[in-house]
Amino acid sequence: MNIVKPTTKILQLKSSIFDSATAQGVSSQLSGELIEGLADGLRAVDAEVQVTTRDFSTAPVPYLDAAWLQALFTPAADRTQEQSEKVAYSDSLIAELQAADAVVIGVPMYNFAIPAMLKSWTDHVARAGVTFKYTDKGAVGLLGNKKVYLVASTGGRHVEGVTDFIRPYLRTLLGFIGLTDIDIIVADGLNMGEVPRAEGLQQAREQIRQALASAERRGELNGEIIGETIIQTGEAA
Repeated sequence: MNIVKPTTKILQLKSSIFDSATAQGVSSQLSGELIEGLADGLRAVDAEVQVTTRDFSTAPVPYLDAAWLQALFTPAADRTQEQSEKVAYSDSLIAELQAADAVVIGVPMYNFAIPAMLKSWTDHVARAGVTFKYTDKGAVGLLGNKKVYLVASTGGRHVEGVTDFIRPYLRTLLGFIGLTDIDIIVADGLNMGEVPRAEGLQQAREQIRQALASAERRGELNGEIIGETIIQTGEAA
């Protein structure tokens, strides 16, 4: 008798403009640590782990311009080859998000907000009738039952909603498409000198440890993570 092990799919988004080999890529390092912790916990209960990584530094996310929107609004049978390719790209981003049980997004702070390509990614995946729908009571997200972890990295120390617009924007956008169960991890002070940087990284790693421990207590690392999403953000900026 063959026993099929459950497979947990993790989607990692690296939104930094720096690749993971550079010293600036703190977001990639921290997201990697979270993924390793999740994968180790899942493998401990014989679950298979499949990680899909989308690295914006090596595969930039194109902006949604007028031509792109026109392609989306054009009936499939009437699209040109170029329009079909544009739609297929957007569809692929949505499919990755829909298929993932865990999504880990590394997000640095650039000028008090998220990187431009991450904003572009949200423009691609927030699509009426697919990831959300409008009703007579307002918009309803269609990507529920997914866990989200935001791991933000910042060069200074910021207050949410005052000089930090990463957290309020992503809470709002992700909630709009149905992802409302969100934990936030922050590595701050990374450009303020050696001591604040070390404190910021220690703080983030402790929050990652706590997040993994909490996930294990809730059963997410006990073979029951299927249907959950993890989004992480972080980097020195």
